[in-house]
Amino acid sequence: MRALTWHGRRDVRVDTVPDPRIVDPTDIIVRITSSGICGSDLHLYEVLGPFLDPGDILGHEPMGIVEEVGSRVTAVSAGDRVVVPFNISCGTCWMCGRGLHSQCETSQVTEQGMGASLFGFTKLYGQVPGGQAELLRVPFGNTLPIKVEHGPPDQRYLYLSDVLPTAWQSVSYADIPQGGSVTVIGLGPIGEMAARIALHRGASQVIGVDLVPERLARAAARGVQTLDLREYEDGVGDEIRSRTAGRGTDSVIEAVGMEAHGAPLTRTAQRVAGLLPDALGEKVMSRAGVDSMVAFNTAVDVVRRGGTVSIIGVYGGAVDPVPMLTMFDKQIQLRMGQANVKRWVDDILPLLDDEDVLGVEDFATHTLPLEDGPAAYATFQAKDDGMIKTVLTP
Repeated sequence: MRALTWHGRRDVRVDTVPDPRIVDPTDIIVRITSSGICGSDLHLYEVLGPFLDPGDILGHEPMGIVEEVGSRVTAVSAGDRVVVPFNISCGTCWMCGRGLHSQCETSQVTEQGMGASLFGFTKLYGQVPGGQAELLRVPFGNTLPIKVEHGPPDQRYLYLSDVLPTAWQSVSYADIPQGGSVTVIGLGPIGEMAARIALHRGASQVIGVDLVPERLARAAARGVQTLDLREYEDGVGDEIRSRTAGRGTDSVIEAVGMEAHGAPLTRTAQRVAGLLPDALGEKVMSRAGVDSMVAFNTAVDVVRRGGTVSIIGVYGGAVDPVPMLTMFDKQIQLRMGQANVKRWVDDILPLLDDEDVLGVEDFATHTLPLEDGPAAYATFQAKDDGMIKTVLTP
């Protein structure tokens, strides 16, 4: 099959690789029809090279048609249409039973001290082949795939794999009071969808912060009050307080993470770690603070006293400095973590109808063949061509 594979920093290629096969009797094989490129894929493209090997298959936002099922699979059959969640969860363990699918005890990567395995990510999360490929082996065939109806376009359902549950969790964790206010820092795919969901769920004021004109314009068209970081720079907190009776917003969703704009020394440290031999690079990444904390510190600044910060942007540093004095003094609540995809599916599915209240069917700015994947990664990383969300079609 053809698959998009990692070969080094800013070096991804479409290679011919062996087809996946049934390994466990509860496995299924899915022929992929659509697979998204996620903002966290760019962390692999740019920063997390020490935890990857050349030839690793990328991608964790796939859907398609079941082609083959293991002997103990009864929940789906060949020909069924399914979405595949990005975290690999059994659905039956203690953690899954409590809605913590990203901490699944069956697929936890215990040798790395990490939570549930993820498709198409790094050694930290199991190094499981991903879904930017023609075929994908999916474990837990009875409990993991999300079965959806045939007929509507892929993009009505594709984002159940990651974007929708991740954004939904970020809003739930933000604990926005009914009719309250929230700042969304970063209007990439997750941040913008979180802003849409916050408005849908009753927030009266959603402020979005970014520096990419196309992202700002798209969010503004959906009713978000947008702030261009290039205009306000260090004054963004003062501007948000001026719009919220001097307090700051009730909640903040931080949807940027480790590669925030405005930290050149940190960016240099990230690149140096990525260029080191794998064993040494892993030690640096695992034991050092190599994240840009600009977005996090902005979140702490702009949330009101007694408010909540929800972190959905990915971080990778082990000893990142945080402003504990300010956080304690402001009585800030803090929630974060990988999305528990299956936890939120039942809440989201009723919204994926012909009314399309969240605008999923035109959410992608680019739909490209899998063979164009390397160019798409480069364009997405450079924020060129108005690219905000890309879907690859094998």
